Amino acid sequence: MRRTLPGISALIAFEASARHNSFSRAAAELFISEGAVSRQIARLEAQLGSTLFVRRGNRVEVSRQGQSYAAQVREILGRLEQESLRLVAQPDDGGILELAVIPTFASRWLIPRLDRFQKRHPNIILNLSERTKPFPMSGSGFDVVVHFTHPAWVGHVVQPLFAENLVPVCRPDLLKGHISGDAPLVLLHKRGTPNAWRDYVNASGLPVANAIAGPRFDLFSLLIDAAIAGLGVALVPGIFVESELAAGALCIPWQRVERGNTLAVITLNDADDDPNRDRFVQWLVDEAQQFCAGNTSP
Repeated sequence: MRRTLPGISALIAFEASARHNSFSRAAAELFISEGAVSRQIARLEAQLGSTLFVRRGNRVEVSRQGQSYAAQVREILGRLEQESLRLVAQPDDGGILELAVIPTFASRWLIPRLDRFQKRHPNIILNLSERTKPFPMSGSGFDVVVHFTHPAWVGHVVQPLFAENLVPVCRPDLLKGHISGDAPLVLLHKRGTPNAWRDYVNASGLPVANAIAGPRFDLFSLLIDAAIAGLGVALVPGIFVESELAAGALCIPWQRVERGNTLAVITLNDADDDPNRDRFVQWLVDEAQQFCAGNTSP
């Protein structure tokens, strides 16, 4: 069966004309004549059997059908351009991996270690995108996801890395003020895990009257910044505050409680063989194992 696929030149002319609502401005953008644009649009309309533009004297307006079609064409052309640029940038003896990662994990644990991977595999390019919530991986365009274990990953290949192990942290002078009775300690919460402090209080026996009171933040990185600013005590994964604890910018006011989600690396179960993806996943698992053994640091 013959496909109904318009030519790329006609689609480019149509998208520009719809965006500008003008053949002349589209022609100026594309460095062709207005007549050439008009002929491209006419051939496209004839091929599709639809009126894409309403002619009103010397003016044109995108029809209702044309507006809907233009939005789809714009998305497709943008995606095609990105894939073409990706292919051009890809090394002949390497590849490009698209990673979806939790923002704070990426900035505070993964990125400080990526130079080790790049030195070992200089021809593999890693593109990082942040994702705070689980999502359907199939069809997403991502080769690897680093996220917390979750039912959304059922049917995928899930390799645990390590538990986040939440610890309470605050600025040292804030703790001194609390001990002297000058300032009460405010609990800082992560919006996605509103019961974390309540669970911690129940497990530790900490005498806190209201464990759900206090301001909320979307990301662990914001919680850490708020703790450093002296706004209160944050309950965050210990792996994210190693340098602040070592430098004395933060301290742990109460005992650690080994609890929290498990970070994992996720890939599609039915994905095509990709040695570059496998190299990265194995490197990440090895880094996590060495980190848990206390043998590596950023």
